[in-house]
Amino acid sequence: MGCDGGTIPKRHELVKGPRKVEKVDKNAELVAQWYYCTLSQEKLSRPIVACELGRLYNKDAVIEFLLDKSSDKVLVEAASHIKSIKNVVELNLSDNPAWTGDKGNTKGDKYDDIQSARFICPIVGLEMNGRHRFCFLRNCGCVFSERALKEVKTETCHKCGIPFQDDDVIVLNGSKEDIEVLKKRMEERRLKCKLGKKSKKSKVAETSVKSEATEDSQRSSQVNAANDATKSGEKRSITFCKSTVAVSENVPSSSGKSIKSASEPVKRSFVTSEEKSEAYKSIFTSHSSAKRSKEESSNWITHTAYYF
Repeated sequence: MGCDGGTIPKRHELVKGPRKVEKVDKNAELVAQWYYCTLSQEKLSRPIVACELGRLYNKDAVIEFLLDKSSDKVLVEAASHIKSIKNVVELNLSDNPAWTGDKGNTKGDKYDDIQSARFICPIVGLEMNGRHRFCFLRNCGCVFSERALKEVKTETCHKCGIPFQDDDVIVLNGSKEDIEVLKKRMEERRLKCKLGKKSKKSKVAETSVKSEATEDSQRSSQVNAANDATKSGEKRSITFCKSTVAVSENVPSSSGKSIKSASEPVKRSFVTSEEKSEAYKSIFTSHSSAKRSKEESSNWITHTAYYF
């Protein structure tokens, strides 16, 4: 049999062995982690942010992801822990002066150096290309290499001077072990925030209740004081009326003379007209010396004070 165009299979084609595991290109993986956004798969461009697990994002992509409230929204595992913009930190990166970007290889006829990175460590000068471990500080967002933080040990940021602790140091694009440690820290931090908010709410409620109680006590004290004042005023008015109505009698003094009360009228001495002297009477026009005879008076129509 033959000449029909068929072929006889060989042994290695009939017997299927175990499949070979495809190896992931490390260079491609590093480029995807350090040069592209984890959420949108676009090139990283400022402003660049990092989450609490050390992954890099474009800030615009994170904002769009948070604003998308549609039911068709695809929840990416890399961003499932980001609930608000407060869960990411904007990075303060240092530019690499030797980086030319895409300008040096526009035609594609030159070698593209993958190890050349856009950003470097401002202390040691290592390039942030994935070959070296980099960290950022959660308080200020400054990025350094892990070697710089180990060699120059300090409790303040090398770049801006803000104090930090060991828990504030987050490894960028770390290993699985690093991610597990960062997850535990993130969960503990969020629990503390929730408990702090609950304690603040309880304190606010207690202060509001205390303030209302103090206001009520102040109002009651003011009402009681007003009532006491009105009662005392009525008593004073009653006693005053009684004292005015009652006729006070003569009270004997220590010398034996009787002192007149204030209710008795005081007799004042007035000088009568009969007791006045002639000189005093001559001051007024009604005196006989001020009158004129008919001969002395004039015939004017107008009257003066001396016309009688």
